[in-house]
Amino acid sequence: MTDAQETAADSSLRTTGGAPPDDGGSSVTEAPIPLLEPREGIPPVIADEAALAKVIAAFSAGSGPVAVDAERASGYRYGQRAYLVQLRREGAGSALIDPVACPDLSALGEALSGVEWVLHAATQDLPCLREIGMLPTRLFDTELAGRLAGFPRVGLGAMVESVLGFVLEKGHSAVDWSTRPLPEPWLRYAALDVELLVDLRDALEKELDRQGKLEWAQQEFDAIASAPPAEPRKDPWRRTSGMHKVRRRRQLGVVRELWQTRDRIAQKRDVSPGKVLSDAAIVEASLALPANVHALAALNGFGHRMGRRQLEQWQAAVDRAKALSESQLPAPGQQVTGPPPPRAWADKDPAAAARLSAARAAVSALAEQLNMPQENLITPDTVRRVCWEPPKVVDAEAVAEVLAGYGARPWQVEQVTPVLVAALSAESP
Repeated sequence: MTDAQETAADSSLRTTGGAPPDDGGSSVTEAPIPLLEPREGIPPVIADEAALAKVIAAFSAGSGPVAVDAERASGYRYGQRAYLVQLRREGAGSALIDPVACPDLSALGEALSGVEWVLHAATQDLPCLREIGMLPTRLFDTELAGRLAGFPRVGLGAMVESVLGFVLEKGHSAVDWSTRPLPEPWLRYAALDVELLVDLRDALEKELDRQGKLEWAQQEFDAIASAPPAEPRKDPWRRTSGMHKVRRRRQLGVVRELWQTRDRIAQKRDVSPGKVLSDAAIVEASLALPANVHALAALNGFGHRMGRRQLEQWQAAVDRAKALSESQLPAPGQQVTGPPPPRAWADKDPAAAARLSAARAAVSALAEQLNMPQENLITPDTVRRVCWEPPKVVDAEAVAEVLAGYGARPWQVEQVTPVLVAALSAESP
């Protein structure tokens, strides 16, 4: 009996009738069952080395895939570190680990090496898990599996409900997980997030196999597991919300200086940068170029709640930017690698614009035929690059080689190459 079937059999954990399908199907006709409590209750939070050693031993001795989740304090703390790690494995039950008290979980990661990890939206959690020494060698991403299988809603709650017939309470997803001690309702929510993750994985595997997409999914999972850490973003200050309003280089210099000052303060205080100063305030100051603290205080975002000392530090940042020489000011736009924005193609290269139009239509039709989002079939950036600079000889071999060079997986190359060859050939001058 699976975890889901055991839960359905326990009437204390549900308030309505019904049970999950036993055929791994992708739809549930019975009324969904609210999942109220983890099967073995809320596990204690692991916060010392002795307790961690017991968890490592238990999970090492367990069997089958291991469900893994992590909670961050986005919007509250600086960075994206993990503040709670949840695991569940057959034979070991569930575990909640405090990575603040136990910051090195590499021994746990090693104990689970070679075991398939089941995560939902793996790319969101893997960076913070990597920081504490946990990285899978094999994984199954239930969100990505849902996308490939054609589910219209792929959030964990929606997937558990549509596939398994259970309702997960999602009220604590955006709370401050750096809070200590963590309230019991939050811990219950966290434990329930991994309660049925392996069941969801098993059902989705059956559905992908039924659709002939299981090998495709495995290629995607392998690509995620083997991907190196993301490179630090160049000029992250350029992602300030509202930047489209900022045109002049001097104003860009103010945005950069205020952003970098805010980032240093946020990192030192370990708070979200938005809690130090809003993006809107940064843009407002860059457009106004205030001459002094009094002028700065009159701007939105620098109101009466801000103390004199804070105002002075922001005005100092503005003044530093105003004192920069022309050569020290940032360029109006980031240096773009690859093709220009598609809206400029008609003027720059009408033939390329025609190729892109044909390719987009062909890829869209194929994605609809395969019942999956276009971006999962092939990334829009890859399509743009191939259309902007197609191979000299447009044939299946050349297009497949170009796609593979841009990182497309074998299944994507196999599916997309024929339609791209047709689109590129039809629009060649």
